[in-house]
Amino acid sequence: MGFIILIMPHLFTSSLRLLELRRLRWRARRGRLENDLIFERFFSRYETALDGSDIEILRRILALSDDVLSNILLMRIHPEGEWATPEMMRMWARLRSV
Repeated sequence: MGFIILIMPHLFTSSLRLLELRRLRWRARRGRLENDLIFERFFSRYETALDGSDIEILRRILALSDDVLSNILLMRIHPEGEWATPEMMRMWARLRSV
């Protein structure tokens, strides 16, 4: 199997990316309907365009509590500090656009 990975690393990388996206999609299913709807539409629209950096940002966002996440997504509060970097703000904008 290691031989196949050496010859076709793009297949291995692609499989890992798909696996990670499935995990993120599963983690995005939360207890709050508003969050669930936003993430379902987000993944339907952007899943194929997400890269490794996007996946890491989503992983961090999904670590937030449902209340904080919902309040940021619905623009009741604005992200600050580490949650307001240019990369994070681009992801917040994408999530809010769906």
